[in-house]
Amino acid sequence: LDPNLAYLLLLLWTLLGLLALVTPGTGALEIGALFCLVLAGYAITQLDFNLWALLLLIGSVVPFIYATRKPKRETYLALSILGLVVGSAYLFLGEQWWIPGVNIFLATVASLMYAAFVWLAVRKSVQAILSPPAHDLGALVGQVGEAKTRVHEEGSVQVAGELWSARSKKPIGVGKPVKVTGRDGFVLEVEAESEK
Repeated sequence: LDPNLAYLLLLLWTLLGLLALVTPGTGALEIGALFCLVLAGYAITQLDFNLWALLLLIGSVVPFIYATRKPKRETYLALSILGLVVGSAYLFLGEQWWIPGVNIFLATVASLMYAAFVWLAVRKSVQAILSPPAHDLGALVGQVGEAKTRVHEEGSVQVAGELWSARSKKPIGVGKPVKVTGRDGFVLEVEAESEK
């Protein structure tokens, strides 16, 4: 029931929650965030807290979600970080209303580290999610490869250093050179390449 520990749990909860939003998949971040939320929630119910700081903490999620939907919205990400840091630092009552309930040195160091991590990691994660694919599958058309199995209705070919599913109108034997004439999803349409 120490406000400093509760503060750190809140920061960890929001950090894990934000990372879970931008990198879904394994469930580990979600479970960690839920665990921190339960512990921090228990502390909040046992300690005196500022309602305005709790509302600020909850409201800071809105600019974060807005920032993750489109690129070039760093201002909203900065507002979200500021809201999370100020809201969590002032969540617990101090001696005066303007003094944070947590140790000021701890609040400053943790807030700076948190803000730096969220600013860099989350921003880069969002940029990676929104970036276009680096692999141009259309560039495979016209390339020459080798049949790794018999190719007709189905088969496998090696093109551009990768193994691909393939099909052809006429049967092609194993080890024969093939030329990519088209693509249907991840299946290459090939024809026999005349050997010179």
